[in-house]
Amino acid sequence: MEPVLEKVSDYCFRIPKTGAMRVPGIVYATREMIRDLVEEGALKQVENVACLPGIVRASLAMPDIHWGYGFPIGGVAAFDEAEGGIISPGGVGYDINCGVRLVTTGLSRQDLAPHMQRLVDELFSAVPSGVGSTGYVKLNAKEARKVLKEGSRWALDQGMGDAGDLDRTEEGGCMAGADPDAVSDRALERGLKQLGTLGSGNHFLEVGMVDEIYDPEAADVFRLFPGQVTVMIHTGSRGLGYQVCDDYLAKMTRQSCQLGFELPDRQLACTPIGGDLGKNYFAAMCCAANYAWANRQILLHHTRQAFETVLSMGPRDLSMRLLWDVCHNVAKREIHEVDGKKRLLTVHRKGATRSLGPGRADLPPEFKKTGQPVLVPGDMGRASFVMKGTARAEQESFSSACHGAGRVMSRHAAKKAARGRDIARELLDKGILVRYTGRATLVEEIPEAYKDVSTVVEAVAGAGLAEKVARIRPLAVVKG
Repeated sequence: MEPVLEKVSDYCFRIPKTGAMRVPGIVYATREMIRDLVEEGALKQVENVACLPGIVRASLAMPDIHWGYGFPIGGVAAFDEAEGGIISPGGVGYDINCGVRLVTTGLSRQDLAPHMQRLVDELFSAVPSGVGSTGYVKLNAKEARKVLKEGSRWALDQGMGDAGDLDRTEEGGCMAGADPDAVSDRALERGLKQLGTLGSGNHFLEVGMVDEIYDPEAADVFRLFPGQVTVMIHTGSRGLGYQVCDDYLAKMTRQSCQLGFELPDRQLACTPIGGDLGKNYFAAMCCAANYAWANRQILLHHTRQAFETVLSMGPRDLSMRLLWDVCHNVAKREIHEVDGKKRLLTVHRKGATRSLGPGRADLPPEFKKTGQPVLVPGDMGRASFVMKGTARAEQESFSSACHGAGRVMSRHAAKKAARGRDIARELLDKGILVRYTGRATLVEEIPEAYKDVSTVVEAVAGAGLAEKVARIRPLAVVKG
């Protein structure tokens, strides 16, 4: 049966609490988006999440929502341990701490134009990509465990970056609570050779150009200017994170009969936050998150080196500075005010990013006036956006916003739509160079496989969950 929807505003719809639902569902979207969501079953997943114990306020979905494993991608849900709250791998996802970082430069499009072809080739060589790709960093088990504990700091200790990178990485590039003993030998083994790799699927490294500024004051704080060259890196915890998710889903599925309630969907396998299994999953998830941050830090280092090599410029002249790094597949323990009381909640964000508003103590001083940079990558043929967090997001969505455009086409459908087409040529005709390891990935990622990110961003801004700062147009893309 299709969920019933009540319009709250032009960008917000409510699924009333019915049946086994403990809270209502809230979907941030336009009316046009809602029609597609009903067809693919993503709204039913919002309903299902609302049935889980200890859920607080509502089961939420961002405008980039689409069907996922258990939780919808674009889903946000907070659980209170004191009220029997659960933790669920399906609410985090297989690619733990899949995330994106945006790097600003002192370069303009004109500075880069004569070097673009060589730069893309150098980046493609410097950043290993593709299914099962292995990196230049080879770990033994002892070093791998250090990565899981230290995250980005481990990469810096190897000479790959500087302290400023940590200041502008969510959680400082390391989640507390990581325990390598909670990670299986199989997961650790999968991580030994994949550190410093991009992977495949929707992961990418993109050279872009700021082509529109919406908020000059915030853009100045973020050091963004029209015509500026930027770099966006999108990847996660690779095979290690996938294995952590797989391991704990299997354990929680086996114990599901002991939960004391009926799961609306077996893909929502979960366990009490405060139980031994819940604590172990959280510790292993933190390890995978830290691996992902180290991974993106290493990729940033290689990207900087590629720019220096091709442009024959030093770090000072290039001025390649990390603006911000956000994760969008994670569960975090955070303090939120609910009904006038501050509560410690475990906030699941699956395909959603934090959107901290101005004045937050956990933001770097430079962002306290503007709010957190919110990075919203689009497809490889249109645009990406930089937004800023809002106080309203703190009140409505547990300080959450969208994480990207969101798929509207399955990978199989995308391949069918791309049959007989030269996707690389089509992108080149738009002025976008692309390098890729496998054609299969390229056709699965055709621009029309995604919602128009401009529409998603308008819905987020209309709902007040984040505000637009700048738009970035792609110039060159490296895909797996």
